[in-house]
Amino acid sequence: MDKFLPFEERIGVTFRDKGVLREAFTHRSYINETRERGLDHNERLEFLGDAVVELCVTDFLYKKYKQANEGELTSYRAALVNAVTLGNLAIDLGMEEFLLMSKGEAKDKGTKARQIILANAFEALVGAIYLDLGYESADIFLKNHLLGKTDEIVKKELWRDAKSFFQEEAQEHTGITPSYRVISEVGPDHDKDFNVGVYLNDELIGTGMGKSKQDAEQGAAADGLKKKGWGAR
Repeated sequence: MDKFLPFEERIGVTFRDKGVLREAFTHRSYINETRERGLDHNERLEFLGDAVVELCVTDFLYKKYKQANEGELTSYRAALVNAVTLGNLAIDLGMEEFLLMSKGEAKDKGTKARQIILANAFEALVGAIYLDLGYESADIFLKNHLLGKTDEIVKKELWRDAKSFFQEEAQEHTGITPSYRVISEVGPDHDKDFNVGVYLNDELIGTGMGKSKQDAEQGAAADGLKKKGWGAR
């Protein structure tokens, strides 16, 4: 039986080209280790999927929130497409069990680096759906699995500028101005993922991941707010 058939059934998408689906799940480390011919890693598909996700999400938000201004829409989108949200969604879809990666990477479960790999694989999957079945199929997939999270994000104001909010709360509760440090960087120079920590003095309070240091800092601040219980509603 095709290895990926259970996954296709799970997400309700049937690929015409099974090879492009396999590529979406193939991490660079797997190619380096196996030297399997005729198989590419998923970084090009991730690049394509990132653009498709952004367009689908932007179109959805623009039509749904007619009174929201540009800044609010941008914040809503950032909360939907960051590495944490997409990585968690990939976990919910059971993508981890289908990942093709080196033995070393396969052992590294439950880490920030693994969540980044999963977020990237999710974007690659969207790229594969777009390439094989077209934009409408990718849009339907995202509406079924990602865009339903929008209401909670807006209702709970999870889109707020977490860095500014964390700084206000930290200064009020501790009198300390938070600082941010890069803990690790994953990926090639042209497509890095950053893991950033937010600190009060030398105490690590929260961590976040993102395609840019700025996005990762926002994630770290949001994690810090949650860990401290500040601003809870």
